[in-house]
Amino acid sequence: MKLNLKGERCFTDKCAIERRNYPPGQHGQGRGKASEYGRQLREKQKVRRIYGVQEKQFRAYFQEADRLKGVTGENLLKILESRLDNMVYRMGYAGSRNEARQLVRHGHFTVNGKKVNIPSFLTKAGDIVAVRENSKKIPAIVSAQEGVGSRGVPGWLEIDAKNFTCTIKELPKREEITMPIEEHLIVELYSK
Repeated sequence: MKLNLKGERCFTDKCAIERRNYPPGQHGQGRGKASEYGRQLREKQKVRRIYGVQEKQFRAYFQEADRLKGVTGENLLKILESRLDNMVYRMGYAGSRNEARQLVRHGHFTVNGKKVNIPSFLTKAGDIVAVRENSKKIPAIVSAQEGVGSRGVPGWLEIDAKNFTCTIKELPKREEITMPIEEHLIVELYSK
């Protein structure tokens, strides 16, 4: 499945899924149907790779989502979407979540006026994510600023392109997360 992990490359003919849509190796084309456990595990691994989260951290996010009121799978997706590196990616300042993670790690962003260099920092509704003053001249951010909106900015974010800021109006609802994720399989996997 195309996860768009390579940024712009996934939209060209060089995308590996477009060229060869089967697993590598001699027996890649002859694989049989996966078991129910295999489907659940594959879905969990897919979500982990999309958001760039390790197993221990993902399990902690799941336990937090399980404690919250509401549907556990939707809560898990809300937590993953509220990570700072994902916010930078959604704002359009990075072509991929890995690039967004690196920009955050190098200290180019602030949350509510305070420098944050932790990609897993969880934002809340009402937070203001901004590019630091010294970082507004970095070529990657300048080029991304010119193309803001080309990928489409989610409705739950309010971007001020002139000031390099973004206000989080609310955390996303399940309908606003358009990625092909079946979160009920993840809940079933961890509920065993």
